[in-house]
Amino acid sequence: MAIKKLYTAVATSTGGRGGGQSKTSDGKVDLKIDHPVELGGKGDGTNPDQLFALGYSACFLGAMKFVNSKEKKPLPWSPDSSVTAHVSFGPRSDKKGFGIEVKLEVKLPGIPKPKATALAKKAHVVCPYSHATRKNIKVTTKIV
Repeated sequence: MAIKKLYTAVATSTGGRGGGQSKTSDGKVDLKIDHPVELGGKGDGTNPDQLFALGYSACFLGAMKFVNSKEKKPLPWSPDSSVTAHVSFGPRSDKKGFGIEVKLEVKLPGIPKPKATALAKKAHVVCPYSHATRKNIKVTTKIV
């Protein structure tokens, strides 16, 4: 599926998951990359799974705000609304490589759980991270 490109992020990484460096072309992000302690790293850098969790949680919250704004009667939006993404990394069951799974915890203060659930369902349709992962990895959503 083609898109009308509105923006392109550019980042370069060297050294891989363990002992590398990643930075964006505009210089706003420049990070040491390392395996987490749980995977044998020193834990003195960030890892790709953390970066994916940051991106997905921010994007999904934005998607929820977007779909809420398109409702006939948008619900009042709290500045304390949040999405926490838990990105798990490990070997795939087919033993042909590694994979990730995602759990999204959605907190929408002041919005009843059924309405929050409906917003989350609609957000999965418009969020590009949800679209990219659909039918590729397990993504679960929990309203907290």
